[in-house]
Amino acid sequence: METSVELAGLATTAAARLIDLLATDGWEAVKSSVLSLWRTAHPQRVEEELDDARAELIQEQQAGGDAELAGLLAAEWRARIIRLLATRPGTVDELRALLAGDLTAPGASEQRIAGPLTLEAHVSGGDAFQAGRDMNVTRGGQP
Repeated sequence: METSVELAGLATTAAARLIDLLATDGWEAVKSSVLSLWRTAHPQRVEEELDDARAELIQEQQAGGDAELAGLLAAEWRARIIRLLATRPGTVDELRALLAGDLTAPGASEQRIAGPLTLEAHVSGGDAFQAGRDMNVTRGGQP
């Protein structure tokens, strides 16, 4: 049987990962898995609340806001997950499996949704390399 400390740690990890994924292109791929945890506890309401949180996060990112909103949302969803685990103990194993699978899928959190990206470089007598994502620069066969 899990201790309350173990469950709180699991909920903290899950909530942080959930909020990280909300504002990514990978969210739609894991959304149904996340919602399945609440399948007997008002899944439509939870889906609406996740959609609202996602819209808020995206709006905050596009406005250039800091991470305060993400921290507040993570705390809110941590409390919800703790309540879910307390009322449906069988969900603990489902949540662990979800964290081991969908919520840690490679690349799921790499594609953040953001507003337009503008890069500008002024160079005199040298090179400038800019990228909105990954970049590999090779010179003379050496990366």
